[in-house]
Amino acid sequence: MSRKLALALMLTGTPLAAQAEEVVVFAAASLKTALDQIAADWQAETGHQVTLSYGGSNKLAAQILQGAPADIFISASPKWMDEVEAGGDVVPGSRADLLGNQLVLIGAPEAAPVTLAPGLALTGLLAGGKLSMATVDAVPAGQYGKAALESLGLWEAAAPQVAQSEDVRAALRLVAVGEAPFGIVYASDAVAEPGVKVVGTFPADSHPKITYPAALLTGASDAADQAFLAALSGEKADAIFVKQGFSLP
Repeated sequence: MSRKLALALMLTGTPLAAQAEEVVVFAAASLKTALDQIAADWQAETGHQVTLSYGGSNKLAAQILQGAPADIFISASPKWMDEVEAGGDVVPGSRADLLGNQLVLIGAPEAAPVTLAPGLALTGLLAGGKLSMATVDAVPAGQYGKAALESLGLWEAAAPQVAQSEDVRAALRLVAVGEAPFGIVYASDAVAEPGVKVVGTFPADSHPKITYPAALLTGASDAADQAFLAALSGEKADAIFVKQGFSLP
């Protein structure tokens, strides 16, 4: 389903109830900076409450499948939304691709730019330090990063120096505080953290397309849930997402 069609469907739902409602959102960690602002603005406009739970999409999907009380799920990968949908937890017709992103190599603010291509001496660049990444076998940012390094022929040499974190924001923090000289995160993460610099952008064809699907979950019980999902595709939210480094589908 297209993003605009999903928005139209949400807007044709039942009008918001008069009383304040709570919307519980499980969202990929990379969305935090933008989604915090969008939720705060929407709460101020509507009087409803948005409770945001961030983490790796794999862990959030597992929690939903185990019965965690969430109304909306935003994944950083179609794979984990597929899992939730296959488990019967997605409201039919509510799923739509919300955002896109880029994969980047980050370093300290003084780090020099590099060209991410086959033949890059990545281990030499690390100089004995660690390459910070989200968990490469489960978290989308880590999976995309491993795929990109494999595509460029860099993974085998770099793998022993990879420091894996539970989600992409944790991987970002290791570089920001100087625990790792370089890391692989999304472009939006780099925008959100002034303590790092983008030193290279991975070619788009070096990894699967980065797509963030969003959907209403079967535990959603009020019109506020539908309204907030619709707001995520609205012009105000679009402007915030783009400012924070995301792309629109």
